[in-house]
Amino acid sequence: MNKFGVQIIVSIIMGLLARIYMIRIDQRQYPSYPQGLISHLTLGVIAASLGAVALPALVQKEYSAVTFLALAAQQFRDVRNMERQSLDNIEGTELVPRGTAYIEDIAKAFEARNYMVIITSLMTSITIYFIKIIKFPMYLQIFFGILVGSITALILKRLLSRQLIMEIATVRPAHIHFNGPLLMVNDVVIMNIGLKGSRKIYEETGIAVEIIPNDANARATLANIGQRQAIQHNATIQLGIRKDVDEPDFTPIARRNPHNGNIVMAIIPMEPNIDLLVEAVNKTPVLETAKRKPLESKKGPIKNNKLKGEL
Repeated sequence: MNKFGVQIIVSIIMGLLARIYMIRIDQRQYPSYPQGLISHLTLGVIAASLGAVALPALVQKEYSAVTFLALAAQQFRDVRNMERQSLDNIEGTELVPRGTAYIEDIAKAFEARNYMVIITSLMTSITIYFIKIIKFPMYLQIFFGILVGSITALILKRLLSRQLIMEIATVRPAHIHFNGPLLMVNDVVIMNIGLKGSRKIYEETGIAVEIIPNDANARATLANIGQRQAIQHNATIQLGIRKDVDEPDFTPIARRNPHNGNIVMAIIPMEPNIDLLVEAVNKTPVLETAKRKPLESKKGPIKNNKLKGEL
């Protein structure tokens, strides 16, 4: 396949660049650096190679190769299992766990990104092939291949980008107070704090937020326990948390107000910055497994009901 050499090389490079573009190592340090990073880049090269050689194999009538490529592509399903198992193995080491829903969301995201690489590489390869057929010079073949590959990567990333809490709800500071031993946030009971010393710490350094869903869809999504667990985890990662193992009094818990569906959460952070807490909650991703859309049902809740903290 020497005549396809440039086409394959450019397609592999575009697929790898698309994978690099989609990798994001943030304050959560996931994927980890450098081991996790190298692992995902290696898988990116494999995925890009699959997309790059698919069209040349078909053109050369190497149908056995195409079958092999199809079987190899199915192996990317194992990526999800690998990510899930890796995160499950370290879940017990987290002071505030991610939760199974968050882990599943991360695992599905990494599987999908490998398919995005294959599509980007394949679109680059197809573009170069058809530009070559109409006798355009080599530099134009490469130019249009890179252009189409870049557009494909941008579109795919936009289509698969996850919503953030700030897009479905309003997050605002809330008031912590006690009713006897009961820790309360805006009159919603969080938990029973029996130790006076713990109650004093909450009163001195505790901060809290209230999450107000924008509509019935958001209300149903935020009611999901996995989504609330993700919010708790993300907040503690960014602000830190004043607790150690076997200190349940200081574990952040996001409770739901049964009267209006609002979510309240109190936390004892290492950095008691309410603005940072609001930002951390706002930037928490909305989990695919937690999304609910009752408004899409013909017999669902009132269609145009826009919740602003009350029914």
